[in-house]
Amino acid sequence: MLKADPYGTYTELRPHNASVVWDVNGYSWQDQKWMETRASVNAKDKPMSIYEVHLGSWIRKAFAVDEDGEEIAGSEFYNYREIAPKLADYVKDMGYTHVELLPVMEHPLDASWGYQVTGYYAPTSRFGTPADFQYFMDYMHGQGIGVILDWVPAHFPKDAHGLADFDGQPLFEYADPRKGEHPDWGTKVFDYGKNEVKDFLISNALYWVEQYHVDGLRVDAVASMLYLDYGRQEGQWVPNKDGGNQNLEAIEFFKHLNTVVQGRNHGALVIAEESTAWPKVTTHPEQDGLGFTFKWNMGWMHDFLEYMKLDPYFRKYNHHRMTFGLTYFTSENYILVLSHDEVVHLKCSMINKMPGLGEDKFANLKAGYTFMMGHPGKKLLFMGQDFGQLHEWDEKVSLDWYLADQDDHKDLQDYVKDLLHLYKKYPALYRQDNDWNGFQWINANDADRSIFSFLRRDETGKKNLLFIINFTPVERPDYRVGVPKRGKYTLLLDSTHGAYKASEAPGFSSAKGECDGQPYSFSYPLPPYGTAIFRF
Repeated sequence: MLKADPYGTYTELRPHNASVVWDVNGYSWQDQKWMETRASVNAKDKPMSIYEVHLGSWIRKAFAVDEDGEEIAGSEFYNYREIAPKLADYVKDMGYTHVELLPVMEHPLDASWGYQVTGYYAPTSRFGTPADFQYFMDYMHGQGIGVILDWVPAHFPKDAHGLADFDGQPLFEYADPRKGEHPDWGTKVFDYGKNEVKDFLISNALYWVEQYHVDGLRVDAVASMLYLDYGRQEGQWVPNKDGGNQNLEAIEFFKHLNTVVQGRNHGALVIAEESTAWPKVTTHPEQDGLGFTFKWNMGWMHDFLEYMKLDPYFRKYNHHRMTFGLTYFTSENYILVLSHDEVVHLKCSMINKMPGLGEDKFANLKAGYTFMMGHPGKKLLFMGQDFGQLHEWDEKVSLDWYLADQDDHKDLQDYVKDLLHLYKKYPALYRQDNDWNGFQWINANDADRSIFSFLRRDETGKKNLLFIINFTPVERPDYRVGVPKRGKYTLLLDSTHGAYKASEAPGFSSAKGECDGQPYSFSYPLPPYGTAIFRF
């Protein structure tokens, strides 16, 4: 069996799979200013709102047909050069700072998410050449948009032309199937104990960051690498030399990876999709951490979605699901994620997770997104969920963009846009993401009414924000909220109006008198599922 070149920089268009020689150094980059700026800033202090995208289903063309009238497979895809301006225009208009692409490394199947990588060094030929992808990156940077790629060092498929049994026996993978295969996924596991394998993967990470100017790598399935018993039953895994379930070789690999990638490329991000309570994921290896820049906050995601799915009557019994994340938000550098994994496999789209009918669903989602935007941590939202895509994500078809022209969907999209632009405008929402000085509850215990109120502070203390969010359909016309200072509280945004122009923003004056444990308060008419963000 002939194998594809593991280091091949381009491949034939599927179903062919031979490697193609391509000079990736031939592209003339125009993003020098972007790269210089990236190297000089600390991403932890900057706003980061990520739009997660699957290029093959974000938008599609009509199929071309052959002389027999048959659809030509692949003709529905946009080239990297074609999709770049379309995606950039949308991202800029909405107010996202980054896009995150599901894997663009070569993989065998069109109807795929891209996680079964067969060509680690090759951008998939479905959307064009390596030069086309370099253009895509260059264009996005020229528009002020960062690009993060999904990267898959946890496993690889058994496709005959790929890495599996490369020389007729295990080479890239562990020889013992109890370590070398994922039973749940039917894939092979890299042997992190081999220097050659570690070099292959670390070189690959550097390749995307340095040859394609990628701003960050989101490392898929980190937990599956850290735990020897991940997805395995008793007797299906091999303990480490100390008798534990930690993969000591993978731990050292991560420390080495993060030290090298970030040491050679200042400002480049390495993000962990880590779904457990593994400690010090974003702590530097010198302090015995893994060294990632950020970690996906999967715990927050699950608690948040479980709460949001509830009938409002039962939310008062689950109030803790929304407050628990605020007990540990300083433990890591977190990204709050509502990712592709949550809108597939009968989990429903984000809008259809919401209780109620019609406008209630949209009102619930507005309230949820407002809470997410106010909660410490960077943000990630999967495509289609900002305008209320109705059906689950289907990688085989385009998003239903026509929905964005319908009233309820357009209103939701405009509201999310307002939230995103507000997020970028106010440092209180991102400068102190893992600092207790940046967050304060006003009332964390109003479970009976399912209302949350809290503050976000910036370092100057001059542009602080007050959030009020009502998670029930009950109007509170006489709602009174405690505040720390006497003075004017300017309404920046609410769920009914969206963002206010500066000249039209209503102001509310606080009066002395204890409320919510604060020395001052003011009254605000809180609508059903009402949200309000004030500046003071």
